[in-house]
Amino acid sequence: MDVVQFLMYMSLCTICALSKPTEKKERVHHDPELSNKVHDDAQNFEYDHDAFLGAEEAKTFDQLTPEESKERLGKIVIKIDEDKDGYVTVEELRDWIKHAQKRWIYEDVERQWKGHDLNEDGLISWEEYRNATYGYILDDPDPDDGFNYKQMMMRDERRFKMADKDGNHVASKEEFTAFLHPEEFDYMKDIVVLETMEDIDKNGDGVIDLEEYIGDMYSHDGDSEEPEWVKTEREQFVEFRDKNRDGKMDKEETKDWILPSDYDHAEAEARHLVYESDQNKDGKLTREEIVDKYDLFVGSQATDFGEALVRHDEF
Repeated sequence: MDVVQFLMYMSLCTICALSKPTEKKERVHHDPELSNKVHDDAQNFEYDHDAFLGAEEAKTFDQLTPEESKERLGKIVIKIDEDKDGYVTVEELRDWIKHAQKRWIYEDVERQWKGHDLNEDGLISWEEYRNATYGYILDDPDPDDGFNYKQMMMRDERRFKMADKDGNHVASKEEFTAFLHPEEFDYMKDIVVLETMEDIDKNGDGVIDLEEYIGDMYSHDGDSEEPEWVKTEREQFVEFRDKNRDGKMDKEETKDWILPSDYDHAEAEARHLVYESDQNKDGKLTREEIVDKYDLFVGSQATDFGEALVRHDEF
């Protein structure tokens, strides 16, 4: 039963989507905030530190001397400069900030990679994933919990094939990331929409009507009156979700709902950092320009922590 419980945990989102919830479910995918600090450089650079490093790593840098901060920042710059041309562009800085904010995704991929790359060849085939995830359960055609694992497996296989961008029937680390976290990749957005619609579209007509939309978020369970937030969601559906006013959400309307075109906080922050640090105003940054503004990027406290300095391999 340990394997079953593990699978149930890993598939929590899918299972919840197929069951009838009793409270509001959040379907919309928003990028995480870069920081919960106020962005006011006139006061301090804490927002920029969180944005550039991620909140947890920013705490580590707060414990370093300026010299240590500069040394480690220089090593980070080498990683940010993806094309190794000696300059950090807005685009490279934006990608780094996004990576820092979503480090938990990559940690999740690393953790799962070890359990699915069974032959340790640096790639994961569908067969490897299927055997590692479903093998034990598929040996039992009638599981005790009654859940349809074969249906879940078919859905995973479809997503795996879409994540296999080069079509070579195995997943690289990036493709496996797209499989596990499809909302993070543009080319996977259609599968996110499709899976969402399949979860909510109970009558199988290919669209989401108002009652299906509400039913995915809320179950009456004998309540005589709906909560206020449910009434608000009904209004949202009529006024904003159903753009063509035909009483239902099609694929494009569902996509606009769950994958909104948010303001790109990472790009705005990248442009801000370049503007503040670009001494010769050529629109890109050298290692020296970044290290010279180390207080903006990472900050530090000039204290003698000595052996208490915390080091991380990724830097």
